[in-house]
Amino acid sequence: MSEIVANIPEYTVAEISGAVKHTLEAAFGRVRVRGEVTEFKRYASGHLYFSLKDSGGKLAAVAWKGVVPRLGMMPENGVEVVATGRVTAYGDRSTYQLIVERLEYAGEGALLARIEALRKRLAAEGLFDEARKRPLPLLPRVIGVVTSAQGAVIQDIRTTIARRFPRSILLWPVAVQGEGAAERIAAAIAGFGALPLDGPIPRPDVLIVARGGGGLEDLMAFNDEAVVRAAAASPIPLIAAVGHETDITLIDFAADRRAPTPTAAAELAIPVRIELLADLAQRAARLAGALHRLAQERRLRLERAAGALPDLPGLTGAARQRLDDRAERLALALPALLEARRALLARTAGRLLHPAAAVAAGRARLELAEARLGAGLARVIAARRGAAGELGVRLSPALLAATLREARARLEGMGARLEGLSPEAVLGRGYALVFDAAGRLLTRAREIAPAAALRLRFADGAVGARAEGSSAPQGSLPL
Repeated sequence: MSEIVANIPEYTVAEISGAVKHTLEAAFGRVRVRGEVTEFKRYASGHLYFSLKDSGGKLAAVAWKGVVPRLGMMPENGVEVVATGRVTAYGDRSTYQLIVERLEYAGEGALLARIEALRKRLAAEGLFDEARKRPLPLLPRVIGVVTSAQGAVIQDIRTTIARRFPRSILLWPVAVQGEGAAERIAAAIAGFGALPLDGPIPRPDVLIVARGGGGLEDLMAFNDEAVVRAAAASPIPLIAAVGHETDITLIDFAADRRAPTPTAAAELAIPVRIELLADLAQRAARLAGALHRLAQERRLRLERAAGALPDLPGLTGAARQRLDDRAERLALALPALLEARRALLARTAGRLLHPAAAVAAGRARLELAEARLGAGLARVIAARRGAAGELGVRLSPALLAATLREARARLEGMGARLEGLSPEAVLGRGYALVFDAAGRLLTRAREIAPAAALRLRFADGAVGARAEGSSAPQGSLPL
């Protein structure tokens, strides 16, 4: 038994681990493994650790830091990939693993599923909303192009722009597929947007991100999240022209406009010069016609309004003539009015009786009335005396005489009062009537202007006078 045991070779742990590693590497060498990425981790060292699994098992995988830029894609949990690398063992943990040198999506189905998941997530963030779309400038001065410097894409764009309306083109050359293409495209879009408006390099007025046709994997750079976010954040209006008309990439949703081909993108960016000139000429003709019609309409309205207005110069002339006529008539009417008033006053004064004559006439009328009254009374008395006869004389002469004396006394009292109210009697007591040069009676000192010509009427006649000095206070008498 001991002899059998002695024939079994004895190895150290390191020898066994080395032998297993050598066997694995010799048996498999470089392999391509298809599986779903799980347990993905990025360490601070830059190395990537993950696992590939399918329904039958799970394989550990690692991508070293120096290989990461050339992987072709970044692993994501749940994405089915094809990993190219070599199988080796890790003796410290007694495990084997796949050293990954390249990653590829496992078929178009997986790619489309990944693109659709990313599209839904970005759409939920609002990156594809129509409200974010901006209008393209009508006639950009500079057109920025993000594409490969080689190939037919840039030539098609240059030819189209030169044919339609020559403009300046600013090219930012990038790789449009392969390792690092997405990062370069995103950096180019952001770089154009970061250019100052007045810097030495002119900032484009519109951007065209373009590439020619290709398979789904060839267009994956334009489905990258970084590229889509850069397009959505671009401060410059952006036209996406990726692939052929049937190719749809995520940058198409984030761009302000999508063109089916690079040539169509150039046509969207710039109008045809001849068509633009023709449109301008047509608009100018329409504007000129509209202005002419508007001017004609305004001229017609003005003529109608002018016809409805009165003849202002004629009205002014007639008013001026009437004013002159009224002024002339007024100048003639005032002296005539004064003369008429003076004549009326004279006629009225002529009809007025002198107070003494009026008193005398009144006395005569009273005496006549007295005589008539006496005669009547005498007749009445005689009639009554004759009729009474036997009744005797009821009215004695003494009573009749007393009655006559009383009537005479009343008559004399009324005459005396009338004589006292006569203007002639007032003038006889030393008063005078004051008239101005026009013959108007003045009753207030304030009515007399300084140095005014006056006429003073006394009881025995009238004299002329002129006012001097100031008037005496009201209620005072001259000394």
